[in-house]
Amino acid sequence: MEQTKKKRIGMAVFLLFLVIGTAYIAIKQHTTPYQEDQGFVFGTVYHITYQSDENLQAQIEAELKKVDNSLSMFNKQSVISQINANKPVKVDNMFSNVFTLAERVSDDTQGAFDITVAPLVNIWGFGFKTGKQPTPQVIDSLKQIVGYKKVKLVGSKVVKDDPRVMLDCSAIAKGYGCDVVANFLRAKGIDNFMVEIGGEIVARGVNTERLPWRIGVTKPTDDSLSTNQQLQTVLNVTNKAMATSGNYRNFYYKNGKKYAHTIDPATGYPVQHSILSATVLADNCATADAYATSFMVMGMEKAKKVLEKHPELMAYFIYADHKGNNAVWFSPSMKDKIAK
Repeated sequence: MEQTKKKRIGMAVFLLFLVIGTAYIAIKQHTTPYQEDQGFVFGTVYHITYQSDENLQAQIEAELKKVDNSLSMFNKQSVISQINANKPVKVDNMFSNVFTLAERVSDDTQGAFDITVAPLVNIWGFGFKTGKQPTPQVIDSLKQIVGYKKVKLVGSKVVKDDPRVMLDCSAIAKGYGCDVVANFLRAKGIDNFMVEIGGEIVARGVNTERLPWRIGVTKPTDDSLSTNQQLQTVLNVTNKAMATSGNYRNFYYKNGKKYAHTIDPATGYPVQHSILSATVLADNCATADAYATSFMVMGMEKAKKVLEKHPELMAYFIYADHKGNNAVWFSPSMKDKIAK
């Protein structure tokens, strides 16, 4: 009898501490302020909101500096810049992680994602601006140094089939940077945050209004001055990563149809698919970033086939229908994420 009484008292004390602890956490969650940091990284702007008594911007920027030192084309001393200059350099873990993921997505998308495609993208970008398309001869010459299989990671060294091959991780580095910051915040015990770098996002927990994080998807419009910021939809991105690919405000027209400026690494020419923007939700932002770019290259039907193999991915496509009007397709699993 006495032993049973002691057990009951012990259980009551445990429950009391549990209630007090839960109440303390709840009060702490409601009274802890949100920090809002912004700055410039990877040639773009970042915005980071997180719930913390302490402002961590200096530490966050130290983490972003590590990514910059590994993957930034703007940093002449970065690992990737030294690789492109054919200098002997051992890659770091960040470069290795991104390169391995990029290689896996490239294989999965039959080369639609390709971190060696920059020379073609650059020549077409220049051509679109001047109104003069690159000649077939120029395209053919550049194709000789484009192809993700022309470069590989052997141990800690990058080996190129041709020294002219150039790497550009800009279609995955922003997403990876978001992941690095998100992992840093979680390691600090922070459960409520939103990390955004150049439009790529990782969100967790709740926002300043104690509601799930909701992110707008911009409607593609012919608006080169970016004065029109209409939203196509709003997505619930809590506990997910989100990336969007698509040249929202610059299109080219062919036979009366509108196409985004997306270059196919296989042909060397702009794709002529109807997708104007591809938004992908995934468990990490680097993956979302890479697949969003891939889907812009692949087009609707091929993208759907990839999505069938990857139930962990969700996609939201804005495309031009046969009449030239904007239309929408999204993964069935995306339905619950659409807030508006």
